[in-house]
Amino acid sequence: MAGPTHRDLFAPRPRGGDEGPLTVSALTHSLKGLIEGRFAQVQVVGEVSGLRRAASGHLYFTLKDAGAQLSAVAWRSQAQRFSQHLREGEEIVATGGLDLYPPRGQYQLIVRQVAPQGEGALRAAYQALKAKLHAEGLFDPARKRPLPWLPRKVGVVTSPSGAAIRDFLDVLGRRNPAVEVLIAPARVQGAGAAREIAAQLRRLDARGDCDVLVVTRGGGSLQDLWEFNDEGLARAIAACQAPVISAVGHEVDESISDYVADLRAATPSVAAEQLAPERAALAQALREREARLRQGLRHGLARRQLRLERLWGQLRDPRRLLAGHRLRLEGLEQRATAATRARLRAGATELTQLERRLQPRHPRAELRALAARLSQLEARLAAQVQRHLATARRDHARFAGALDALSPLKVLQRGYGLVRDEAGRVVRDASALRPGDALQVDLARGRVDAEVRTIYTPEREVSDAEEESPA
Repeated sequence: MAGPTHRDLFAPRPRGGDEGPLTVSALTHSLKGLIEGRFAQVQVVGEVSGLRRAASGHLYFTLKDAGAQLSAVAWRSQAQRFSQHLREGEEIVATGGLDLYPPRGQYQLIVRQVAPQGEGALRAAYQALKAKLHAEGLFDPARKRPLPWLPRKVGVVTSPSGAAIRDFLDVLGRRNPAVEVLIAPARVQGAGAAREIAAQLRRLDARGDCDVLVVTRGGGSLQDLWEFNDEGLARAIAACQAPVISAVGHEVDESISDYVADLRAATPSVAAEQLAPERAALAQALREREARLRQGLRHGLARRQLRLERLWGQLRDPRRLLAGHRLRLEGLEQRATAATRARLRAGATELTQLERRLQPRHPRAELRALAARLSQLEARLAAQVQRHLATARRDHARFAGALDALSPLKVLQRGYGLVRDEAGRVVRDASALRPGDALQVDLARGRVDAEVRTIYTPEREVSDAEEESPA
């Protein structure tokens, strides 16, 4: 807001003239009271010049425009809050009060708050876009997807030379160096940066091999981060198939991309922490799962042992069944022993190694039962195959005999012939022929070409002469 005019400021006239001269100190203190009283709270627009930080932490600079300049100071306690907005040559809106320093007779602005010039319009546009996208459901928590627990490849869109990517890679490398990072370089500040970020984001997503996408940059002013409030970038983030993390600025900074992304990380380092659990935590989780697995195996073996004991108690005394087969088995055992001894010696070493490896968890009783069942099934299968083969051979012989009896060759071998006319058609009726027709007669061995001379039918006899005479 604008301050009072100079006429208002000096309306109470100082003493002088007839009342006698004033000392410099008296006049200066009178001016100090007037200035500080009338300008206790003002807003001044100007360009930052001569910015310097004193050893005490105070910031000293000059605000200037085309027609004048004004000294300004921000005490250390205040400067810590807004020093990021103070840059040489940047136009700002400084809020504070005027102060006059008597030893030098100089007035200056004591700055209590700083904002970039035009920030109000930016914040209004930010709120309007935020309300629009929220109404469309782009901020809905229901559409946000969880991150994979251990991503293998992460795509990052950021400036390759910024501090954000260095912090991100440093934290990710310490926590899980196995994660592959694919960096898509893009400008993260200035006009057109949002289009570059959106294009790189779409390109990474189209690859289809990135488990997570990250959009990140370091902190800055509202103007520095403004490209992350772009509607096109927000829609590009929402359209990604892979989950997207937005890690823009510091914890206090907020952007439209934070609301649209599946996860908002306060800083690039926090984004890396979200993607990679610490190796110590992973090792602890692995040990816990191993302990649960071992406990499950022990319980499973205990249950099988109880079942085996119950089954053993249900078995009848096998000695009666074995008595009748002992002699036969002894003979078979001697022959089997001689036949398998060589194979047993050759595989003894390998079997010992396998037994040592399988010893902690090999269910021997169940395997022996399955082996016995397999032998029975093999014997039954072999017997069934033999029966089917014998049946098939008998059917083959029977069908072959029947086909042989019906074969035309058999008929020809008994002295018959197969007669065909000139067109190759089989002749079954003599009345269809005429004297002089050419015939082919197939015999059991060979073929004879013949000519019709006389036709005999049950009704009449036709010869060549009759065929030639008029009716």
